[in-house]
Amino acid sequence: MGSQKTEILAPVGNFESLSAAVRCGADAVYFGYKDFSARRNAVNFSLEEMKEAVKYCKSAGVKAYLTLNIAIKDNETEEAFDIAKSAYLSGVDGLIVSDLGLADMIHKALPEIELHASTQMSINSPSGLKILKELGFCRVVPAREMSKKELAELCVEAKKLNMEVEVFVHGALCMCLSGQCLLSSVLGARSGNRGLCAGPCRLPFGVKNGTGYDLSLKDLSLISHIGELADMGVTSFKIEGRMKRPEYIAATVRACRNMVDNGAVPEELNEMLKNVFSRSGFTDGYFTEKLGKNMFGTRNKDDVIKSKETYAFLHNLYRNEFSRIPVNIRLEIKENKPVKLEISSEKYAVSVLGKLPENAENVSVTKEAIIKQISKLGGTPYYLETAEIDIQNGLFFSNKDLNELRRKAVSELTEKYSEIPDRKVFSFDFKATDKKRKEKPKIYAKFLDLKEIPNDLSGVEMLIIPLEKVGEDLPKFKNIAVEIPKFTCNENYIKEKLKIAEQKGIKTALCDTLSALETARGMSFETIGGIGLNVLNEKSANVLKRLGVKGVMLSAEMLLKRANSFKSDGEKGIFAYGRLPLMAFKNCPLKNGRECKDCDKQGVITDRKNTEFPIRCRAFYSEMFNSKPIYIADRLSEILNVDFLVLSFTTENSTEARNMIDRYLFSEDPISDYTRGLYYRDVL
Repeated sequence: MGSQKTEILAPVGNFESLSAAVRCGADAVYFGYKDFSARRNAVNFSLEEMKEAVKYCKSAGVKAYLTLNIAIKDNETEEAFDIAKSAYLSGVDGLIVSDLGLADMIHKALPEIELHASTQMSINSPSGLKILKELGFCRVVPAREMSKKELAELCVEAKKLNMEVEVFVHGALCMCLSGQCLLSSVLGARSGNRGLCAGPCRLPFGVKNGTGYDLSLKDLSLISHIGELADMGVTSFKIEGRMKRPEYIAATVRACRNMVDNGAVPEELNEMLKNVFSRSGFTDGYFTEKLGKNMFGTRNKDDVIKSKETYAFLHNLYRNEFSRIPVNIRLEIKENKPVKLEISSEKYAVSVLGKLPENAENVSVTKEAIIKQISKLGGTPYYLETAEIDIQNGLFFSNKDLNELRRKAVSELTEKYSEIPDRKVFSFDFKATDKKRKEKPKIYAKFLDLKEIPNDLSGVEMLIIPLEKVGEDLPKFKNIAVEIPKFTCNENYIKEKLKIAEQKGIKTALCDTLSALETARGMSFETIGGIGLNVLNEKSANVLKRLGVKGVMLSAEMLLKRANSFKSDGEKGIFAYGRLPLMAFKNCPLKNGRECKDCDKQGVITDRKNTEFPIRCRAFYSEMFNSKPIYIADRLSEILNVDFLVLSFTTENSTEARNMIDRYLFSEDPISDYTRGLYYRDVL
């Protein structure tokens, strides 16, 4: 295992799970505030509870991180910042953030706290780390879909930038790349990007020859790979499960603790880990690159029965405190002087005085007896590393007095660990600039299939094509942009394709992730931010402008009236027509029914109402699209402050695409089944 210091990071949703995590050996915990965290359905903590939780963690030598990792609306930015500030002043060690605007405010105004980039930021290649570093982040939680090889490459870059890497090693797996899912929003107006995912992917969704639950993956478990992860440079091993029971937290933390300390997990504990919660077992398919059917699983009746049988035993795992802080003790017993006890750890030292020693009537106290007594540190987070005893012969000091002296010293040391540091707070301006659009919005047409691009593109300002198709025959058009895949794990492939694009005169790239953005700007491409960047507030848009982004597509979860009042320095666009991409898959659901070689690349997945959702392939991944296209051509008069409209064509042929462009040029009424998306339906 690597020589660097490692961290077992446990999820906590309430005080009992906090106690379970700390007592079973977690080095750090993460929890949510009642709002603004990616598990808003968990119990989470109020402000006062957060302060108590931090104090408890500090007293035990455990770090505490607060999650504020959701996309934030403009009317929420000040409240979100106030929570971050309260956490900062309460002594929280780090903030886990996904919103660019909030991260920018924290970095500028709260400089003495760690910024951790949430997995919601979709970092799946090394290039994204450069932007994170530029924005003040010191740690990244990369996408869970990365393989061992891909993670190793990311760790090399992180080391160069002096950044830490935190990897999920156990817990539930989302089917979709984190931060790129709109399924819950579109189907039920409960946003996964805002912490209120309703979990529709766990409901029946079927592909041809599948199981009927073809969006449900087994839970992740990389505990057996912790040694490999540490060797490649991962420093924090993260457990998912802020909505899980304390017994689950206890079992997973103890298993990780055993793996870190001993290189193995006892078989009995391994079995309990499987029993306490699983979905037909666990998977390491992404890490080992063994994708396909074996990764899919659901929670069945046997899983539930085994969980109940395991809870009682697991409760015993966190009955006692976990000793994690080594201390050195020095005891001085001299004639006519109060007995002096000093306890020091790596961080603090205390010294206490006791009674005067007595003259020994029979046998004077021995060093061995004293060490035995002062090493009784059970029920505390401390354990004795070294002891120095300086005692004159012929003196006696009772065990009772020695115990009292030890308790006093331990209490004072714990007080020092519990102290909340004073931190500087700088002012931050919440105001945004105002740049109103004066002309009719431009039309950008995006095509998945080049064969369906109409010959006539009149009225279109920009044509957007998939980056992976730049090697094909391109239409003759003055202004072409490439859309970089959301999975940029193979950066050499992306760079080679961008070189081909450049040779063909293309100099603009649409980017849905920070990794894509950094790769594109590193090759001097003009960039447009896609909906995958989840820009829901003005601060985030202005951060992207500062990073060189020319224009940004606003989040598909934004109300149209908010888009109209949106203020930012750069250009703004919206997804105005087409089937919204609801999920992006590394492990395609079609694999649960057939092999890739047998796929016609025109797959569909059907929900329990027999609604069909198209699935289409991209480089390194596939995407699931909504059953109906967004249509707002007849509402263009209501779009008051947008610079460009993106019309996205996925299943349309060239004739249908041309017709749709015309309908937007002339603001015509819809003629087919459609949806307004989320532009008139606010998401939670």
